[in-house]
Amino acid sequence: MIVHGIINPQINFLLSRVRHTNLLVIADRGFPYWPAIETVDISLVDGVPTVLQVFQAVRANFEIGEIIMAREFLKVNPPGVRQALAKAAAPIPLRYETHENLKKRVPGAIGLIRTGDTTQYANMVIFSGPIQPGRD
Repeated sequence: MIVHGIINPQINFLLSRVRHTNLLVIADRGFPYWPAIETVDISLVDGVPTVLQVFQAVRANFEIGEIIMAREFLKVNPPGVRQALAKAAAPIPLRYETHENLKKRVPGAIGLIRTGDTTQYANMVIFSGPIQPGRD
């Protein structure tokens, strides 16, 4: 029986299949659904759990090389929300691009974890593996 870390069997199964340079998406409750992408939906009610909470749980036992988020996240969220994310991500490189470009990356992901988060544009595309200087 697992007593530490992520206890959700679907998330553990998904994470165990992510390899070096693969993508994993952690998304808010409004993120579009892709039938071809394995989705583990752990949304419970508005705001539970959050993308940040799921990210922190995943990060504990997962090597992350880079995080990509929507540029719109910076424009619409207050400083406290932006700072909490930056603090949780450090020292992992955090890159921003348009929400439309971010969504174009999703079909290449191994899977997607959908949360109940209501924070606008809180979605993350995570590159597995060590930090890679000069990554496109």
